[in-house]
Amino acid sequence: MNYFLVKSEPFKYSWDQFNKDGQTFWDGVRNYQARNNLKSMQKGDLVLFYHSNEGKEVVGIAKVVNESYQDPTTDDERWVVVDLAPVETFHHPVTLETIKADEYLQNIALVKQGRLSVMPLKVEEFDRIVALGAAI
Repeated sequence: MNYFLVKSEPFKYSWDQFNKDGQTFWDGVRNYQARNNLKSMQKGDLVLFYHSNEGKEVVGIAKVVNESYQDPTTDDERWVVVDLAPVETFHHPVTLETIKADEYLQNIALVKQGRLSVMPLKVEEFDRIVALGAAI
């Protein structure tokens, strides 16, 4: 199993809307590195959902329910989407500030490559963020 983090501006597509929809294709990626990360996603992989710009926090866990295919919002064959479904809402969203302050998360792409919209995580990084989201 692989682990990832995806970013969405909540005014464009929020975690609440994602939960209402029950599933979505993750579109609009126009960066080659992020696109390659989408292409490497496999059915069943887990994905952290991060609200960017507003909130700047990880708010929940999703899973990959369909592997990459042509992005239906463009005719350009270079771009792909994956289908994601929500799994769990964090009891306590994990802020970017908390992630940056955590000694175990200093090297994740969210800190090192802040503009990347789809990024892989190591299992330890994923588990650490999930633990922070469950903390009381």
